Amino acid sequence: METALVFKIGVLSISTFLIAFFSAPLLTHFLYKYKMGKQIRDAASAPIFASMHASKAGTPTMGGLLIWVPVLFLALLFSLFETLFPGQFFGGLNFLTREQTLLPLGAMVVGALIGLLDDYLGVRRIGPKGGGFGMTYRIILYTLIALAGALWFYFKLDWDIFHVPFVGNFAVGLWYIPIFTFVIVATAFSVNEIDGLDGLAGGTLATTFAALGAICFTQGKFELAALCGAIMGTLVAFLWFNINPARFFLGDTGAMSLGITVGIIAMLTNTALLLPIIGFLFVVESLSVIIQVMSKKLRGKKIFLSAPIHHHFQAIGWPETKVVMRFWLISAITATAGVIVFLMDKGWY
Repeated sequence: METALVFKIGVLSISTFLIAFFSAPLLTHFLYKYKMGKQIRDAASAPIFASMHASKAGTPTMGGLLIWVPVLFLALLFSLFETLFPGQFFGGLNFLTREQTLLPLGAMVVGALIGLLDDYLGVRRIGPKGGGFGMTYRIILYTLIALAGALWFYFKLDWDIFHVPFVGNFAVGLWYIPIFTFVIVATAFSVNEIDGLDGLAGGTLATTFAALGAICFTQGKFELAALCGAIMGTLVAFLWFNINPARFFLGDTGAMSLGITVGIIAMLTNTALLLPIIGFLFVVESLSVIIQVMSKKLRGKKIFLSAPIHHHFQAIGWPETKVVMRFWLISAITATAGVIVFLMDKGWY
């Protein structure tokens, strides 16, 4: 049984990788043809950032299409096959279920479409501060999506259990709604912040989904593990083209959707309190931005040369590739640590 499930996850991962990999040239051609290039902040508002990233101006954004579109395509395709040809091989690859994957997949698509609109507005310089949604609007949109998910959990699934590692489960009642909302918004915001260097977001997200997939598998949530595997496949293909020098960027259509999906999977597996370990760098990135903003408002001084913190390391002289590779290593270690803590909590030692 478990061998068949591992086979299924492997087939899905390879399938999404191949679809994304061979679709990338088409996407690249489209993005360059229609000049979907990212606008870099001007030197007046962010002099250090602009000096480090001026050469990237015009590189297409919206690369996140390579991630969520193949996953959605295969989810719908294999679900159709299962309906038309029950018991056959391709039908057995279906991973779209109401109990496990409908909510995270649906939220991923909704977040991706909103992010796609944000990317388009940014490219066309429509909106405040050079185009796109401002941070306030983004937080509002994150909150609305998270709130919809929270209400689904609480009223549809009748779920209000929150797990504290090594302590136990707690029925938190209506408090589950704000807790859920906070987890999703914080995760989405953090993933958005780490998306700033070639390959950085893709690599750290790949290790995060690997850890979450392992947790899903050990919990018997095999369809959710398959979703994680499918997303990982597209992330690897995306990274092939996104490593320095990037052919295109993840964009909000990728960062927003994947951040929301990470948070929802953490809530579905009741491992929200392990996210600060698994996604340790996401927390560090967010904190660096919050600290920087607070320091500038309260003290009139900056703590970091540039925020988020990966730009600070660039500013002190680290090559971009060194920052990315070291962050990848840290991400792999913390993701593994998160899985170990999960297993220890379950008594698997």
